[in-house]
Amino acid sequence: MPGFPKLSLVEGSFEELSLELATYLDNAKGESSSIVNEITPLLADAEKSDRPQETDRDAVLKKLVTASSILNGAPERELQPAYNLLIHLVLQSPEPDPFLARICKYLTQPITSSPHNGFGIALGILSTLFNHVAPDDETRYHVLQATIEVVKNTGNYSTLEGQLKNVDQWVEDWELEDSEARALYLATSDAAAAAKEADEAYYYLLKALKTIQDDAGSKEARDLSLRALKLALQTPKHFDFQDLTSLDSIQQLRKSDSTWAELLELFSAEDYDDFQDFKEANGSFISDNGLDEDSLDKKMRQLTLASLATQASHSRTLPYGQIAKALQIPSEEVEMWVIDSIRSGLVEGKLSQQKQEFLIHRSTYRVFGENQWREVASRLETWKSSLTNILAVIRAQKADFIREKEQEVAGHGVQNNQGYRPNRGQRNAPERSQAQAIEVE
Repeated sequence: MPGFPKLSLVEGSFEELSLELATYLDNAKGESSSIVNEITPLLADAEKSDRPQETDRDAVLKKLVTASSILNGAPERELQPAYNLLIHLVLQSPEPDPFLARICKYLTQPITSSPHNGFGIALGILSTLFNHVAPDDETRYHVLQATIEVVKNTGNYSTLEGQLKNVDQWVEDWELEDSEARALYLATSDAAAAAKEADEAYYYLLKALKTIQDDAGSKEARDLSLRALKLALQTPKHFDFQDLTSLDSIQQLRKSDSTWAELLELFSAEDYDDFQDFKEANGSFISDNGLDEDSLDKKMRQLTLASLATQASHSRTLPYGQIAKALQIPSEEVEMWVIDSIRSGLVEGKLSQQKQEFLIHRSTYRVFGENQWREVASRLETWKSSLTNILAVIRAQKADFIREKEQEVAGHGVQNNQGYRPNRGQRNAPERSQAQAIEVE
């Protein structure tokens, strides 16, 4: 395919640039292509007609955009300039969205002329398009969707992660419907999952689920709820299930999927013994639903240890024997499980091999309800009492210090008065001087 260096510069009228791109596309397609011949009459008619030129522009753009599917096979050095020119032309349409949507679709497909660099080229073109559209224009939504699709197909989620901090603001600026916002969050979750970023995948899946709470009993709500629950159970470092239990769609599972609801309740508040009872009562439920039993056992043991540590918050110690019994493990494995739970952020503390106990510094509440709030209130009251006592001691010490200073100052004054004794001559000196003065007068 012959090169066309002018494509790197977007200069000229709509008609000139359209013919320039059409010529390039004809060369790329070969002798059977006649895009130049097809758009030339449309451009000529626009100059002669009294109709708004934009109407004819749309007809020209329709042919150019349709033919531009071949650009993904263009040489690497020409591909981005060609797309930039196409985007420049499309943005001159009063209704560019249909054309931009087609361009975005092209860019989500493989760049056959550059298998290794195609990902970067596609993202570069989409970035150019995204930045050329006004910040509050909903067109950006479609461009972002295409960008996420490219990222998902290549597993390069890290290239997108930094920009996603703005996604909630974009959803607001673009005034998206709930269904559109949900599609965006789900696409982001899928891209994160493709890159094995489980925490990010769950985070955006939960955002998607929250957009559907007005119809919590729908099939879509049920499907997303189960998907979120499975991901939460299987994500190694996800231990807080209250973000799920607070959702209406999750509560609906009590009616539609009671076994799943029971499993969620176990991981929210129960212990390892209860989980074993669940497995015995429900046969092959775990394996039939594609869950890893070993991973669930590990997570439940860690959560059970967190509960034990919370319950022992007053004594601040947990004997190794109590941990071994609750986790159903040999006593020689206790330290390994405690260290694993510390690394997961569930507990903090110090192991004592000599005393065979775990000294607790901090523990994570699995459920934070009325009883936990009472405990917080009790601790705050104790803290307040301690601070009051400390303040009283400080005030007393301050008063003692001030009193000592006053006594010291008073003592210095007495010493000065006792140590000063003017002689007789000094006492009479002023009188003698006055008498002398009178005599002189």
